[in-house]
Amino acid sequence: MEKGVALGRAIELACKTPLSHSTEILPLEKARGRVLAHSLKSKVNDPRFDNSAMDGFAIIASDCESPGVKLTIVGTSQTGGKAPPPIINGQACRIMTGAPLPEGADAIVMVEDTEVNNDQVTINGPARTGYIRKRAENLSTGQEALPAGTHLSSASLALAGTMGHGKVEVIKKPRIAILSTGDELVQPGTELASGQIYESNSHALASLVESMGCEAVRHESANDSMDELRTTLDSLSTCDAILTSGGVSMGEWDLVRKIMEEEGDISFWRMKLRPGGPPLFGTWKGTPLFGLPGNPVSSLVVFHVLVAPWIAKSLGYHPEMGPRLNQKVSVKLEENVSGAPEKLCLRRIRIRSDNGQLLATTHTHQGSGNMHSMVAHNGLTLLPPDTDGKAGEVIDALWIL
Repeated sequence: MEKGVALGRAIELACKTPLSHSTEILPLEKARGRVLAHSLKSKVNDPRFDNSAMDGFAIIASDCESPGVKLTIVGTSQTGGKAPPPIINGQACRIMTGAPLPEGADAIVMVEDTEVNNDQVTINGPARTGYIRKRAENLSTGQEALPAGTHLSSASLALAGTMGHGKVEVIKKPRIAILSTGDELVQPGTELASGQIYESNSHALASLVESMGCEAVRHESANDSMDELRTTLDSLSTCDAILTSGGVSMGEWDLVRKIMEEEGDISFWRMKLRPGGPPLFGTWKGTPLFGLPGNPVSSLVVFHVLVAPWIAKSLGYHPEMGPRLNQKVSVKLEENVSGAPEKLCLRRIRIRSDNGQLLATTHTHQGSGNMHSMVAHNGLTLLPPDTDGKAGEVIDALWIL
């Protein structure tokens, strides 16, 4: 077991025990929000043929160099209809948006710029070659347009359909169990007795787990009992991973740490991080287990910087197009921000854009028990160990998405 590891080392150690997963094939209508297991290549050219971007007339541009030219209408090109007749100089063909371009045509005149009289059309506006969508200008057959690890948004599902895919192979959602620990915890909505507090960490962690493309299996909180904790962890070990919250520090009643030391297999314990120093990672009966801090801010911060990257790397998520919780950015501090001795400091900040510059400020106190601070802010500093942030300085930060 390694103790007091840096964030990069913690991710490295955790990734030696990756989250197991499998795949499944789903129709497009059921694949929203899922993650592609394999890249998708286009089965067709897009567009399949030269077509019009506007309703109007397909013409030969050299016929329309002066306004008021009259051309003979020889046919109509409609979407899904028969192939339009070819045109020669002095002729025009009605054309609908998306309809095939007649052979011989090289420009489009918008319908608003024309006047029709029987089989004659008068051209009163410009002939635009740019209103022709060229065959395969978007995609060509065999082109990879959706890489493996892509989060299937509405746009990417539409693109999959455009490419001819009615079904997609996606990563089957791993099941991640979530357990908060502590005698003091009761569920929100119930009456509080003396010394009790409402349990909230599991709700936040479940939401984050779902955002990372997994299925959250939320368990009621466990009391501070080794026997109860052992039984609960055994029942949860059928999941693909376990997240616990609380009980990982150095106190006598930090039972998650104690039971993992005695009966589990710990890879590392404690990180050079503020907030969020006490986490551990290991396995319980072969199931990966993250022991997260009980302080609510620390629990969420550690998920963002440790658990989420572990999930992403385990499941092969695309670094830009896959599920993620934050984005690394550079921000200009509007005030001094204290760092932490020998630890990476993740101060909560509010990031805003002003005249092309991302600015950062703080709006609440930084206590690790202050969950309001995670709502009042939308980012985290990445202050290196032993480094303070000065007003006016540009630093690295995570912009929470």
